[in-house]
Amino acid sequence: MTDTPRVVIVDDQALVRTGFRMILAADGIEVVAEASDGDEAIAAVRRTRPDVVLMDIRMPGTDGLEATRRILQDDGTPPRVIILTTYDLDRYVYAALSAGASGFLLKDVTPEQLAASVRLIRTGDALLAPAVTRRLVERFASAGDRTAPLHRDLSTLTPRELEVLEALARGHSNAELAARFHIGEATVKTHVARILSKLRLRDRAQAVIAAYETGLITAGSGGTPPS
Repeated sequence: MTDTPRVVIVDDQALVRTGFRMILAADGIEVVAEASDGDEAIAAVRRTRPDVVLMDIRMPGTDGLEATRRILQDDGTPPRVIILTTYDLDRYVYAALSAGASGFLLKDVTPEQLAASVRLIRTGDALLAPAVTRRLVERFASAGDRTAPLHRDLSTLTPRELEVLEALARGHSNAELAARFHIGEATVKTHVARILSKLRLRDRAQAVIAAYETGLITAGSGGTPPS
């Protein structure tokens, strides 16, 4: 893995692509290709093998959801996919996360947040903006929009791992989990890694989905995990 992330930008609006390209280039991030629809995105990813794909959802022809599924099903090491959304309009975000996307960004993201998010996703983490991500997941989970459910057996997890999964699904960061459970961040990372391994999940984004799909937490439920 080189120090410079390699990115494909997918959006049907040329102005949006140009703006994102300029922002990323200013931060030393290489944009290796652009695409205006899902088919172009799939071809660009296969041709350039990027680290990260910024994927719009709503595009003519093959949309971002189908493109995400096909990209992540390819052999080899697929890139990380960040969904670009307007939040209130994109009803497919939940399904995209279920399909393996590693997170999402609002289209009014700041330049600093865009660059930082690409670098974060590229390292293997999931992009979970806690408050907004939680609202999105709750919204679509409560609506029963479960295009690609992640049925998992939670009985494989220890009581502590269940607690960590529940707190993680509510949007807590590693630092917040460490403080809540009175453990070190390294221990938190170990718990999260074991959860992902046992449940055969790609990353934290899918862990959030799995927590809702299995009923560990429900839309609109409150409370905090035990300490």
